Amino acid sequence: MKPEASIPATTSIVVMGVSGSGKTSVAQELSRQLGWEYIEGDDLHPEVNVAKMAAGSPLGDEDRWPWLRRVAEVIGEHAAAGRSVVLTCSALRRAYRDLLREDNPSVWFAHVQVSEGVLAERLGKRQGHYMPPSLLDSQLATLEPLGEDEPGGVIPGDGPLEQTVADLLADLRRERGVAAS
Repeated sequence: MKPEASIPATTSIVVMGVSGSGKTSVAQELSRQLGWEYIEGDDLHPEVNVAKMAAGSPLGDEDRWPWLRRVAEVIGEHAAAGRSVVLTCSALRRAYRDLLREDNPSVWFAHVQVSEGVLAERLGKRQGHYMPPSLLDSQLATLEPLGEDEPGGVIPGDGPLEQTVADLLADLRRERGVAAS
């Protein structure tokens, strides 16, 4: 565990990964167990981004930057108010994660990592989501692994939700002193 002085007063857990990795399910269950607010990062996308993805077009950096700035702003608002939060955000590239944690020491990334076969299966079963399975390849190509110098951990997400959340809570307890209520 890191020295007490280095642990921020609040923690903003950014549950990250590609579409179909289980970010939302993990974040919702984590939020429930911690008793913290949950925010679906996709809800912060501008309508133009949602329309573009729904049409099967991958987002480019010019599409992502305004959305990521909004996510970072929400993180900052919660930290300034002294509230810890769990939110989802694909955060696929290091540059995106750098923006999220710029001026936000509360950020801790939980990269839910899932095999391509499981991702394809999950996306094939998904209904009512604007992100079509056809965009998975572009997300996998964009994904940059969490660096050793980035706050957070890589959590296996192929197994049961309960195990994924338990693994995540163990990492949080070890690195941030955060425990479920």
